[in-house]
Amino acid sequence: MGMAAAATLLPTAQAAPGNFTFVHLTDTHIQPEMRASEGCRMCFDQVKKMKPDFALLGGDLVFDAADQGPDRAKKLFGLFTETVKRLEVPTHATIGNHDVFGTGPKAGVSTSDPLRGKKLFEDQQGKALYHSFDHKGWHFIILDSIEITPAGSFRGNIGPAQLEWLAGDVAKAGRMPLCVLTHIPLLTTAPKLLNYSGDAMDRIIINNSNAVTEIVGKGNLKLVLQGHTHICETVHYKGAKFITSGAVSGNWWKGERLGFAEGYGVLEVRGEEVKWEYRNFGFKADPV
Repeated sequence: MGMAAAATLLPTAQAAPGNFTFVHLTDTHIQPEMRASEGCRMCFDQVKKMKPDFALLGGDLVFDAADQGPDRAKKLFGLFTETVKRLEVPTHATIGNHDVFGTGPKAGVSTSDPLRGKKLFEDQQGKALYHSFDHKGWHFIILDSIEITPAGSFRGNIGPAQLEWLAGDVAKAGRMPLCVLTHIPLLTTAPKLLNYSGDAMDRIIINNSNAVTEIVGKGNLKLVLQGHTHICETVHYKGAKFITSGAVSGNWWKGERLGFAEGYGVLEVRGEEVKWEYRNFGFKADPV
């Protein structure tokens, strides 16, 4: 290993963890239909009043880019980009399966289209698909949990290049408390609750979650924030909380999802301790 490569593994200078509040907004599924834009505006306006330090966006920002041509997909992402400005705080987003552009059989998008797949999302966000940042003594890691299958569908998986990056990033963070953001969960009870089995399991939980959890567990892991299932749950494992924060869209803007109304997670950090709360914002879906 050369000197330059070795230097990237040195721990960063670490400040004592501070006190701050941030939010976890996942599965907004914004679209012109279903009053989804109205619901997102209600949610974001409520969050804005809290004045959090930043927002983590848990994927499935739009519904749906996978089975759409470029005009519709760009319109959806443009709608989200304009609406999320209402937060007036920095945002970091993980990609969801519905944020992947043009891979579905109905999209009719050529495989040679440079925006097909994840590039449209990446360009819209202006950040790498997986990246990290520090805030008041904490280290935040944003993962890309979506693997596109040859048939144009998806499964939850973290590929070899990302695993290598993740190991280096965790080592560089030293003993800073870690928070990981992923769309598809690392640890969840959802497969049993939602009766998933067989090949469908790879679409509800990250396929190689054991490898990912082992890597992040070598650091000072405190928190993993998850989306995708539209339910609220907390799994405690080896001193860390794996929290799924419901969905801003609830049951895809059709009301409650298994008893969980439209909402978002509020995280209050005090040193290395974190308190999570799920808050509703008063949206009432149209009768179906």
